[in-house]
Amino acid sequence: MSLQPLTGIWWKKVDSSEKVWLGIALVWCLILFAMMPLWHLKGGQNPSFNTFRTTPADFQKKVEAFVEAGPKVADDKGLPVIAPDPQKEVYMLGRLWQWYPALKLKKGQTYRLHLSSMDLVHGFSLFPLNLNFMVLPGYEYVLTITPTTTGEVFVVCNEFCGIGHHQMVGKITVE
Repeated sequence: MSLQPLTGIWWKKVDSSEKVWLGIALVWCLILFAMMPLWHLKGGQNPSFNTFRTTPADFQKKVEAFVEAGPKVADDKGLPVIAPDPQKEVYMLGRLWQWYPALKLKKGQTYRLHLSSMDLVHGFSLFPLNLNFMVLPGYEYVLTITPTTTGEVFVVCNEFCGIGHHQMVGKITVE
């Protein structure tokens, strides 16, 4: 049994039920298109941020100065835990398989968190919260954050960054 060629011009005839489905698909696409900016403004999980060009060396100097200024309140597996003043800038650095330093923040206080990567694209995902952010080398991102619950929040890299990617977990403690 062989396939028989179609007779007639198939693209000229459109059945009424097909027109209905095409209309439904078009309306749904327009609804989703309108929802994108609305969800960004009202959704709450997409933070607004500022971005500046930087170099990894310059950003590392800022992070080192931030850690030196402290106050350093503890060590967490060899990483300093810094409890910054909410009035000052807070820095966190992503580098191969580590978020540096660990932070201790106060509930209800607003912080300006500066993020950058030293080497590769890293993901800044706060678990168990629903905040995902991509951190690129050569850029300094400034997020304004206000912790609303106490406890430990883990900073998970959600962009594959090599063989130690599964170990790239930082910590922010909110008290």
